[in-house]
Amino acid sequence: MWNRQTKLGKVFSSSTIFHLPKGGDRSPDAAWVKLERWEALTQEEQDGFPPICPDFVIELRSRTDALKPLQNKMQEYLNSGLRLGWLINPKNRQAEIYRPNQSVEIVQLPTSLSGEDVLPGFVLDLPDLL
Repeated sequence: MWNRQTKLGKVFSSSTIFHLPKGGDRSPDAAWVKLERWEALTQEEQDGFPPICPDFVIELRSRTDALKPLQNKMQEYLNSGLRLGWLINPKNRQAEIYRPNQSVEIVQLPTSLSGEDVLPGFVLDLPDLL
């Protein structure tokens, strides 16, 4: 809804595989790419595995996911240019916030997460029930 209103970028579901600039093909649970960066890709690049790291990703830990591989995946996104990432971990009732050149911030659920300057005006409320 936020992206439809702002038209600042392109939203992707887990069915999109990104070919990260530092290597690796990744499919986050949700992703967003700033419109100018997306439009700089050729139509062929957009139609295939886009050779770009999203500006923003969400990874949601399922009951069967080990935490460490997801944390490594978030670091891989950071190494390839991620500007903001959220690893939502219902099992431990927390969310990890990833930003370039900063330590990972861990917040307890329930909470609200801000899109900060990457997704201006976007807020995600994470209820206690996650």
